[in-house]
Amino acid sequence: MQVLTYPSRGSLLVWTLVVQLFLRGSGTHADDGTKNCKLVFESESERKVLRRIEPLTRKNFTAEMQIGEAKYSYAFQLCGDAGGVPGAGVIQVENQKTGPKITVVGLYNATEVIGGSDYVWLIYGNGEKYDTHCSKEQRKAFVMIFCNRNLESGQLEVVQENREREQHCYYQFKLESSAVCPPLEYKLSAGSIILIIAFSLLAVYLVGGFLYQRLIVGAKGMDQFPNYAFWVEVGNLSADGCDFVCRSRDREERPTYRGVATEPLEEEPEERDDHLLPM
Repeated sequence: MQVLTYPSRGSLLVWTLVVQLFLRGSGTHADDGTKNCKLVFESESERKVLRRIEPLTRKNFTAEMQIGEAKYSYAFQLCGDAGGVPGAGVIQVENQKTGPKITVVGLYNATEVIGGSDYVWLIYGNGEKYDTHCSKEQRKAFVMIFCNRNLESGQLEVVQENREREQHCYYQFKLESSAVCPPLEYKLSAGSIILIIAFSLLAVYLVGGFLYQRLIVGAKGMDQFPNYAFWVEVGNLSADGCDFVCRSRDREERPTYRGVATEPLEEEPEERDDHLLPM
């Protein structure tokens, strides 16, 4: 009779951890928190934009605004329950005497997203209806996320609450994050490429010439420098050319002139050579 053995509880726990680690390490989006967002118009392009800001998930962003004597607090979460309110992407909390009044501004099951090169606009719709404003339509939240390479996730700011219209009213928020920044591209110009090639060739020439002069020719001292005599001559010629072009002194000595005396010169006595004649 064959006895079937079942894995123990400890081995099952180990295998469960191994599977979870494998799923986390795989390239799938099994742990993508943005999948909780339900797009109004489902498309792969909008999903791609949402995945750009995936580092902002599981974070609760708060902001405050005061209008007159009324003080409002706001909470925003990307594809998560803002302020712990189920289904709410943005909520408004008004501090009243009877206690805080919570208003759902937008739900993440009605999400729209617009992406640019260095920004993402997130729109949460289907919020609670206005009491008297905006024809009692449902509230809507616009969260503008701009690129800031110095901040992983900045502070949420309230830009405005536009409710003076008959329709299409909205709450507007601003957030800065490095998650929406485009990747840096390093491109070399043609001049940089030429300089790199020139310096590389110069390095090969110097190192190769030095090794040849030292190991093959057996040169010592400055003679180990490749083509030392040629470069010395070039240096001397360059110095002469610089001296000729840059120096302002004359190349030829000016003729010297004897001063002219103001008094007449005395006549020198005439030398007679009569005694040299034959008698």
